[in-house]
Amino acid sequence: MDKDYILAIDEGTTTARAIIFDHSGQRVAMARHPIRQILPNPGWVEHEPNEIWNAVQTTIATALIDSGIKPKQIKAIGIASQRETTVVWDKKTGLPIYNAIVWQSRQTSKLANDFIKAGYKDEIHQKTGLIISPYFSATKIRWILDHVDGSQERAEKGELLFGTINTWLLWKLTDGESFMTDCANASRTMLYNINTLNDDDLLKLFNIPRVMLPEVKSNSEVFGITKNYQFYGSEIPISGMTGSQQASLFGQMAFEPGMVKNTYGTGAFAVMNTGNKPAMSDNNLLTTIAYGINGEIKYALEGSVFVAGAALQWLRDDMKLISSTPATSDAAKNSIDDNEVYVVPAFAGLGAPYWDNEAHGTIFGLTRGTTDKDVIKATLQAIAYQTKDIIGTMSSDSKIPIEVLKVDGAASANDYLMQFQADILGISLQRSSELETTSLGVAFMAGLGVGYWKDLDDIKQNYQAGKIYQPKMSETVRTNLYDGWKDAVEATMAFKHNI
Repeated sequence: MDKDYILAIDEGTTTARAIIFDHSGQRVAMARHPIRQILPNPGWVEHEPNEIWNAVQTTIATALIDSGIKPKQIKAIGIASQRETTVVWDKKTGLPIYNAIVWQSRQTSKLANDFIKAGYKDEIHQKTGLIISPYFSATKIRWILDHVDGSQERAEKGELLFGTINTWLLWKLTDGESFMTDCANASRTMLYNINTLNDDDLLKLFNIPRVMLPEVKSNSEVFGITKNYQFYGSEIPISGMTGSQQASLFGQMAFEPGMVKNTYGTGAFAVMNTGNKPAMSDNNLLTTIAYGINGEIKYALEGSVFVAGAALQWLRDDMKLISSTPATSDAAKNSIDDNEVYVVPAFAGLGAPYWDNEAHGTIFGLTRGTTDKDVIKATLQAIAYQTKDIIGTMSSDSKIPIEVLKVDGAASANDYLMQFQADILGISLQRSSELETTSLGVAFMAGLGVGYWKDLDDIKQNYQAGKIYQPKMSETVRTNLYDGWKDAVEATMAFKHNI
């Protein structure tokens, strides 16, 4: 008999992946395809939605062909995707009316600031768990409706649809039959009340027609069936769907309150499971839905670092200091400075806990003896410092001490970064043996949705820990280095007002 598998689609900010897992949670095939970044103005980031769809189709076909696995052997499909990124398309033609506005994009900063000035900050925070920011989908939808001629009227007539990338891909895979999202992705739109699980008041506030929005479901149930002419002659249930960071939390088996993971991707995202009730932050962390399964909602605290792996791409592609991102580890180890250089990579503003949309990237502490290796090391350290900002705030807000940080994502393979992260936090890091935990997490959700795995206990049997990093730095050195970082951030936030 042919074995059955689960296919995970992981559509990220810079790369689309298709990964096939077996029942033991082992990866048996993977394909990837880059996503073109469109940068029409400083601070703006966009994607072409049909390019994303084509990239996903390419990766699925490649994974199946390379592995020799037949489409009929795929038991279910899960979709994990970049969150908040916004697509608006024509319901009849399926054509987007504008590029997808990416979560990183700052082009809706004025809109966000207008809502803050109008006094809606507390109301939106209490209802959505979010802070008002161009990061989230609501202002992106509003911007598209404001800037594409006739779109508001068309939206009110039911001619236009909105979705984050998961909804867009579901709609394409089902040839327009399924128009849905999941509760975790919905909680990132700034249009979804995470307490009452509806969105009517918020839609009125942003003047967004309800008819544009998809139906909200749980994270693990059948959302739709692929059309046989769309999926190589097979009709396969799409039974798992979530945002990338919630998928990673699930893939790290963080099912209990107090468990924390950090994913080092284009950005870095620390997420703590806080259990059955929302834990509201007093320090600008986000309260969000972790996952909803079998009628039960779990909540999370989240801190977002906008620029993590993207800073390493900057070193490679723009500064030309490295030939590949893995080369940063050896370069950092060969730096002989005394950690006096600080890089604050605020290329898209500063995320949690600062939420300064107007900050720009800065470098401090340069001397005549500063080398490329020193700047590379400082850039890696900046990722760790930003994570420490979040982990410290998370522990304070939740009143839960954090003793272990589970880590994953491409940059977690960087030994220098992981050791410095453990050092500056003063706690152990546990790297997953499967770095693609986003894909694994949504595969688990999809499998649960069709009975491929029975329950969470069945899934737990598949977890394997990878390398563990123990802190080696003295408390004095740790404190001095972190104080320098805080000074650098404060100077960055002050400097941007003068440019």
